[in-house]
Formats: sequence, structure tokens, C-alpha cells
Amino acid sequence: MANVSIARRYARALLDVASEAGRTDAVAEQLSAFASIFAKNPELSDVINNPAYTRTQVSQVVEGVMKAVPGGVDPVLASTLRLLVDRNRLPYLGDIARLFGDMADARAGRVRGRVTSAAPLPADALARLQQTLQQVTQRNVILETRVDPSLLGGVSAQVGSILYDGSLRTQLEEMRRELKQR
Repeated sequence: MANVSIARRYARALLDVASEAGRTDAVAEQLSAFASIFAKNPELSDVINNPAYTRTQVSQVVEGVMKAVPGGVDPVLASTLRLLVDRNRLPYLGDIARLFGDMADARAGRVRGRVTSAAPLPADALARLQQTLQQVTQRNVILETRVDPSLLGGVSAQVGSILYDGSLRTQLEEMRRELKQR
């Protein structure tokens, strides 16, 4: 619980500063990329999580990663990353990135969703599905697509915490349950 409250504090502060600068989406993208880099690289993850490394060593690693980013890091994010290093809060980077993205989406009236289908969906079908979900949720829906052949057919869509399941697999399972009850 303390981890989330600490991360929420930093995410909210970063969101306020990024919003004032009009750079919320750019900061969200870069922050997510940074969190992913540190999470996927065991050596970098060790540097930020292992107390054996000094603050100076951690700072040098973070500065090196920031310099390696093509086009440079947004100044708002660079300041935040330095602050996280100074306060030994860099291990919360993944939680901060997740919460920042959620808060930025909520502030912009967006909601993220995942569409899973048995085969890749044509662009026009995906656009119609997105439009329908936007009408149902009364929010701008950003969809991520996934292919899962085990669905057999149809589509399932999760928007926020709500699952709309129109997959053939689920329909067949429902029919099986009904037949067993008879």
C-alpha cells in the first residue's frame, strides 16, 4: 500500500507539471518506455533496486540511459527522474509510469481497452468496434489488439474492468453448461 501511495504522489505531481507544459502524452510515452527499459533489463533493474550501488552510480546510469534516448528526454521527465534518484524512489518507476498513464487517460477522458480475436481484424471492423465501444462507454476508447486462436471465432473486448465477450468459445461453453443442467 505504501508503494502505491508513494508512486501515486510522484505520478500526480509529474502529471500536474506535464499538463502545465502541455506535454502530457509525450511524457507518458517516454515514462512508459523508461519503465520498460529498466524492467526488461536485469542489469539496470539491479542497479536501481540494489542498495549496494551508491546514489552517484545510480545517477550516472540514469543519465547514461537518458542520453541514449534518440531526440532526448523531455525536460520535465528528466527532472523527475533525477528527483527519483535523489530521493531513492527509482524502484517505484514502474508503478509511477502505470499510475501516470491511468491518470493522464482519466484527465483526457480516455479509457484503454483490449480486443482479442481468433484472427487479425480488418481495419474497418476494428474502427466500427472502437466506435461502438465509445458510444457504450461515453469515452474515447484506445484499443490494443491481440490474436488468440483458441477463441475459435468472434471477438472479446475488455474496456476498463468490463468484459464484452462475443467469442465462439464462450458461447460453446455456455451451451455446454445449459445442456448439462437439463
